Formats: sequence, structure tokens, C-alpha cells
Amino acid sequence: MDVMRERRTILGDGAWVWAIVLGAWALTVVAFQTGHENLVNHDAILGEQRIPAPSTLLLFLAAWQVMTAGMMLPSSLPMMRLFARASRGQKHPQLALGALLAGYFVVWTGFAVAALTFDDGVHTLVDHWAWLAQREFVISGAVLALAGVFQFSPLKERCLRECSTPFGFLWRHYDRGVRRAWVVGIRHGIFCLGCCWALMLVMFGIGVTSLIWLTALTGVMVLEKTTRWGRRLVPYVGIGLLGLAVFMVL
Repeated sequence: MDVMRERRTILGDGAWVWAIVLGAWALTVVAFQTGHENLVNHDAILGEQRIPAPSTLLLFLAAWQVMTAGMMLPSSLPMMRLFARASRGQKHPQLALGALLAGYFVVWTGFAVAALTFDDGVHTLVDHWAWLAQREFVISGAVLALAGVFQFSPLKERCLRECSTPFGFLWRHYDRGVRRAWVVGIRHGIFCLGCCWALMLVMFGIGVTSLIWLTALTGVMVLEKTTRWGRRLVPYVGIGLLGLAVFMVL
């Protein structure tokens, strides 16, 4: 009986985080199936002329939260569940988990704003450079090449090591309290960003209008961060991205 109760408790740890992930994917799939995939397309949202600029930005950030929940949280679920288990004895364990998630989402929201600024700069460059405007495939190829090269970088290895060992990460950084949970969320979000920013840039740049791309990139990040052989997958992903870059340019 105690074993069964323990299993139910473990399954219940962070169950609402699972609910967020499943809800995000449900919204994404429904959007694609009903022909409303532009709701998660930053170019379509920001190109909407009938909505004031501040409202458009808020709409983009709202759509980005769905993307973060659907694509990034699955790869961080082991850490979230472990944190939920470690926080059982706190006075407000669910509030602490919420603070952890809030810190995590703040980091990825910052990345969204940076990526949006970069994207706006690229569009401005295309508008003023006729050669590039006629060869936009060069931009997609460059994004794929950047992501491929990053797979072989020491920063990728460093951040992946932190993300793929949640027990060690919490052992070094965990402490009780909601404010501390927020700090842990920020720290974990930074390492997660350092590990996956290039793959998310691929999604941001060329994959957001394809459910296949979204699923494939999510699968890669989950496998890299949550499986024992994830690190061995990293160079193969890099080679694949570089190959796609060459194919797209040619």
C-alpha cells in the first residue's frame, strides 16, 4: 500500500506542468488543423496591420508562451518533477513550483524579444538589399548552418551537461522558499537557453509554420536532454543541420 501511495505521489508531482505541456500542444495542433497556424507565426502576427503595435507585441508574446510550453518544457520535465518532489516539505510547494516555472518562462521570453529584434533587423536588411531579397533561402541556410555549428561548441556541451543532470543541478542550487525557487528557475532557464537557443532559432526562423518541424525539433531537444545517449546524438544533429543548410543553399 505504501509503495502504491508513493507511486501515485511521484506521478502527481508536477502533474499540472504536464497539463501545461499537453494544453500547449493541443492548442498548436488545433491551430494547424483549423487553418489558423498563423496564430503561432510571428511574421503573420507582426504583419497584422489592423491591430495596434503594443497589442500585436502582446499577442506575439502570448503565442510564444504556448511555443515555449510545448517545445521546451517537455525536455525540462525531469527537473520540474524532481523539484516538485524536493519541495513537498515546503510550506507552499505548488507556489514554489509556480515561481520556478515563472523564472524559466521569463528567460525564454527574453530570448523571444531578442529573436524578434534580430528578425526585424533581417527583414530591414532584405528590404534594402535587392540581392538578398531575391535569395532569401540564404537566410534560412545561414540559420541552419549556425545551429549546426553550435552543436559542436563547448557552450552547448556545458549547458547540456547541466540540463541533462537535474539531480546534480538541484543539489547545487536548490533551497526552500518561493523567492529561491524563482532564482532556480532563472538559472535553469539560462542553461536551457544556452543548450537549445540555436534549435529554437531554427524553429523561429523557418519551422514555425510546419507542425513536422515543431515536432522534430521538440523531439531532438527532449532526446538530447533526457536520455542517457543524448550527448552522442548532438554531433549527428549538427551534421544533419549542416547538410540541410547546404541543400537549402544549393
